[in-house]
Amino acid sequence: MEHNIYIYIFVAAAVSCLIRVLPLTMIRRKIKNPFLRSFLYYVPYVTLAVMTFPAIISAPQFPLAGIAALVIGIAAAWRGVNMVGIAVLCCVVVFLCETAAVYLG
Repeated sequence: MEHNIYIYIFVAAAVSCLIRVLPLTMIRRKIKNPFLRSFLYYVPYVTLAVMTFPAIISAPQFPLAGIAALVIGIAAAWRGVNMVGIAVLCCVVVFLCETAAVYLG
């Protein structure tokens, strides 16, 4: 049986398009349900957290460096630091922790 890669690409594109277009065509008026509005408000944040959290722990050579960066990043976000500042701060924390671990251990 021969597999045609173009069929796979077409099906993936069609499914991706339907997932994005279908809600826009089905929901034409403003959503008034407070629970649904709250749910939709937090979807981007949860999606970002789910995609980045495993990488925060597993990307550094030493997982404790990632955990330290996560804790410091949460504290910085709590204090109102912007996203770019948090990213830079977390990168610096991981760099310093891994550098210290190499020199000390």
